[in-house]
Amino acid sequence: MQTRGSNHRLPAIIFRSRISYVMLAMLAAMAAVYVAGRLWQDAQNRVYLIKELDRRTGQGHSAISVDDTLKVVACRNWLKRLAAHEMELSAARQEGFVGNYVSESNGNHTRRRLMAVIGITTGFGQKNNRDAIRKTWLPTGTSLKFFEEDKGIIVRFVVGRSADRGDNMDMDIDEENKHTNDFLILDDHVEASDELPKKTKLFFAHAANKWDAEFYAKVNDHIYVNIDGLGAMLASYLDKPRIYIGCMKSGEVFSELSHKWYEPEWWKFGDGKSYFQHASGDIFVISRALAQFISINRSILRTYAHDDVSSGSWFIGLDVKHVDEPKLCCSSWSAGNNSSWRSIAGSGFPGVRTKNSSVGFNPTRESDSSRQSYGNNSSWRSIAGS
Repeated sequence: MQTRGSNHRLPAIIFRSRISYVMLAMLAAMAAVYVAGRLWQDAQNRVYLIKELDRRTGQGHSAISVDDTLKVVACRNWLKRLAAHEMELSAARQEGFVGNYVSESNGNHTRRRLMAVIGITTGFGQKNNRDAIRKTWLPTGTSLKFFEEDKGIIVRFVVGRSADRGDNMDMDIDEENKHTNDFLILDDHVEASDELPKKTKLFFAHAANKWDAEFYAKVNDHIYVNIDGLGAMLASYLDKPRIYIGCMKSGEVFSELSHKWYEPEWWKFGDGKSYFQHASGDIFVISRALAQFISINRSILRTYAHDDVSSGSWFIGLDVKHVDEPKLCCSSWSAGNNSSWRSIAGSGFPGVRTKNSSVGFNPTRESDSSRQSYGNNSSWRSIAGS
């Protein structure tokens, strides 16, 4: 019985073994097809990547010589420069640039670039100085508009705001400006004696944004300016795009805290502790490009303790022409025949004098080893002219 049962089960076992072999063969075939497909796909990807790499690196055009390649590179550089110049030219035309101080007709309007913008730095308690300037060389009212159109020069008193916004000092300036309309009020600047460098920087930045002029000048409010003389002098520098004009000086940097001209960052000026050449802060002029440079970079331009040193430091690393102009130096007013001077002293403007051929004068500054100091009003004296 057992032998007979075993004979019946043997074919079933053989049948099952054959089915297993077939399934294994099918699975092996499918695996082979899958692997072959992946290998073929990877090969295609490699071919595509190699062709793309050759296309981008130029290896597929190895027949081009080195000279031809250099010519192509040079041509591309010239095209980039040409596109950049075209953009600059387009921007200049949109700004109305047509050369040096000439008129441009645009439909019914005529636009002319100003010769200069003059900012007179002043303060809350200096109304007497402002009134004296208005009574001498700066017209008021409707005459101011004719003055600006005739001379091509804008003149504004530059002042900040009080630390207590809206107090009597701010209201006095606003009220004065309503009658004279000759202020440039820096709303983002707090008026303080130790903030004059920042005030000077903000003046140039705001003036460059507000008015399109060839030159921008900073003047103290105890300076008389001969507008015609200044205009004639500036006209001779119209061909200098980056120019810094003033009474150039340098001198000792004081590290003593008790000294009047103490410089907190004296150590930045080296072991010799000597200032670089810079224009006296009484009056100096910069060209349009430099004013725009200050406007663009005002947030990162460093200021030192004194405004004239700060202004000079902004141009140290630039391709700027420094002009030592004797007509802007106080020493140039001390010599000469008194009969050649004419008195322009007015109410609240004690004893200021000037020469017809001069640009400016400040009788209260006296030279020391580093810079010049202010005297009080009692030291001013009037020189009567013929």
